[in-house]
Amino acid sequence: MARVVITGWGAVTPLGLSVEQTWAAMVAGRSGIAALTGVEVDDLPTRFGGEVTGFDPKAHMKARQSRRMDPYAQYAFAAADEAFAMAKLRIDEDNGHRAGVLVGSGYGPTSSIAKHVAVLAEHGPSKVSPFAQIAGAIDSAACEISFAHGITGPTRAISSACASGADAIGEAARWIRHGVVDMAVAGGAEHILTRLDLATSGNAQALSTRNDDPAAASRPFDEDRDGFVMSAGAGLMVLESEEHALARGAAILAEVAGYAATSDAYHWTAPDPTGRGVRAAMRGALADAGLGASDVDYVNAHGTSTTFNDQSEVDSLHAVLGTRVTEIPVSSTKSMTGHLIGAAGAVEAIACGLAIGSGVVPPTLNCHKPIDPAVNFVPHTAQEHDVRVAMSNSFGFGGHNAVLVLRRWEL
Repeated sequence: MARVVITGWGAVTPLGLSVEQTWAAMVAGRSGIAALTGVEVDDLPTRFGGEVTGFDPKAHMKARQSRRMDPYAQYAFAAADEAFAMAKLRIDEDNGHRAGVLVGSGYGPTSSIAKHVAVLAEHGPSKVSPFAQIAGAIDSAACEISFAHGITGPTRAISSACASGADAIGEAARWIRHGVVDMAVAGGAEHILTRLDLATSGNAQALSTRNDDPAAASRPFDEDRDGFVMSAGAGLMVLESEEHALARGAAILAEVAGYAATSDAYHWTAPDPTGRGVRAAMRGALADAGLGASDVDYVNAHGTSTTFNDQSEVDSLHAVLGTRVTEIPVSSTKSMTGHLIGAAGAVEAIACGLAIGSGVVPPTLNCHKPIDPAVNFVPHTAQEHDVRVAMSNSFGFGGHNAVLVLRRWEL
């Protein structure tokens, strides 16, 4: 089977409007979490989150196009543009059928759906946009990307809650491995900073309520954690077969060496206390890569800052990696970005690729009292480490588990 390599990536996050800006903020240990300004929150228990600020759709698309696109799709489109530009990948009529798009999202265009429902209720059916169904479709981001770049191979959406972005990358890598396509753009996008989403997650007591100090609210693996922080953004990668990338002289950033996905089949919001699904996903991804626990040099943890997830993940890391977990850095970039939901796994996989390329591991902010002092959670400040193999964990509501293993590319 073909080896799968990464030749470009793009991101739109609360930390910046590109991979470069996002990574610089991560390495600097800067939080992107603040009081929310784009939604009315005065009567909500949580009034902060990770907003994308300064984003101008006109910099990436025509006004008519942006009007029919939900913010989640706009973020995905911009991230794809950055990834294609970095990869220097040109798709035309000759090779378009050998390219694919797979964009994951946990909830898709919820803000557009809410807007169109409000118009229908307040002004009647004659005022509803003819693009309402398009804007409200979870495949809208993938379709817009395929239209713009002439991609005529498989173009799809995937939804597995907070594992969506990682699943999109893993499944697209399988397309390439099995010869379905030679190249694909894959990742995740999300924008659910709406009153409904904030209210329901708040009522489920899943969100942090540190309204007096938003930047300190996301505190993965800290004893004083009180919930996750809702955020928005996108992360996409250009994936290619090694043969295709080398033939066109592309610069290779890293290799997608392994992937596995499992389901807990246990509870809608709580992880299986035995960790069986999470552990199976980690073991499966390592086996898929032909690697063992001793090969792992860094873990970008799911690390949501919720009571049950963080402890369950640490327990599972001990079970799968053994003593290795106390020898390597384990950090959660959600401490800076907040939880990007369907985009989280993709942005975090990009962070793994950058750690491999730079030898710098991003920190876990706000980890003052670690739940396991034997583990190096990279508290507060980035650290230098030689990272050849990185594991990226993504676990979602509904019991979805997806794990990616990235490796330094070598012939």
